[in-house]
Amino acid sequence: MKKRKIPLRKCVVTNEMKPKKELIRIVRTPEGEVVIDSTGKKSGRGAYVSNSQECFEEAKKKDVFSRHLNVKVSSEIYDQLIKDRIKGDSQ
Repeated sequence: MKKRKIPLRKCVVTNEMKPKKELIRIVRTPEGEVVIDSTGKKSGRGAYVSNSQECFEEAKKKDVFSRHLNVKVSSEIYDQLIKDRIKGDSQ
């Protein structure tokens, strides 16, 4: 049986290479809107972050997504990431 290749992506906060499924993608759409891409398939410029509270807080403190996506990212995106992470932990 042929072994499947696992796609790897780099976390913009920790610079660690991890499987794509373990990361969360933030995307700047062609219209310039910044959204959290839960499917990982939306068109546009993407940046990946590890799915951990510490990484989200570090990204917010350093405003990492604004630098990687070349557009000003509002703090609501960072807050939504943190809120969704807390909601996911309680399930």
